Amino acid sequence: METPYTENHLLGERVLLRQPKTGYRVAIDPIFLAAAIQPQPGETVLDIGAGVGAASLCLAIRCPQVRVIGIELHRESVRHAADNIQLNELRDRVEILQGDLLKPPPRLAAGTFSHVMTNPPHLDSNSNNSSPYESKAISNLEGEADFAQWARFCLLMVRPKGTVTFIYRADRLDQALSFFVGKLGNITVYPLWPGQNKPAKRVLIRGTKNTGGLLKLQPGMVLHHSNGQYTAEAEQVLRHAKGVEW
Repeated sequence: METPYTENHLLGERVLLRQPKTGYRVAIDPIFLAAAIQPQPGETVLDIGAGVGAASLCLAIRCPQVRVIGIELHRESVRHAADNIQLNELRDRVEILQGDLLKPPPRLAAGTFSHVMTNPPHLDSNSNNSSPYESKAISNLEGEADFAQWARFCLLMVRPKGTVTFIYRADRLDQALSFFVGKLGNITVYPLWPGQNKPAKRVLIRGTKNTGGLLKLQPGMVLHHSNGQYTAEAEQVLRHAKGVEW
């Protein structure tokens, strides 16, 4: 009998990921999100909208002395995340909770996480591009929780001097910055360029709670050569588990 899921590898073959054949499928966004976090040993990271656990697992593999807790609304995705955690033998350091950020599980205490990372829905609630698959629609389209509510939850959960990191659409960067300026300090924007002389589609955004500091725009990273192959810098992140150098 054919299985309703596939098994794929991330970070070379360091992470085994089981995911549904239809609906939301993991691309490179969660890998780059995990690569953007620079935790110290013993710190705990919250992954908001964790999906099947891709970003959480990639971070846990790259940083073996860090604990990752995720929250995900879609129950089927949480079940796949639990399978993935077990497949990668990371039950002692990774846990994905089912829950809504508007009514989070009691176990998630405000102000207790050293870092918060999230890959929020990139389409607003009025978009006509909604997927018929529930998991993909939840991942891509804002529901009851819009961007501002995602951002407020991030700020609520991170401890003072902790970091909040997003991967987001470049054409909605103004929305993200308008919310975070004045609430986070040392905000840094890191564009991901699809190729030379091509406009960025994604940006990494990081800020630190309860600090000052000017906004910084980094050169970012070019992802592809003209022939479509990944650049050496992108390969280091995607295949060799290297962190992003902010």
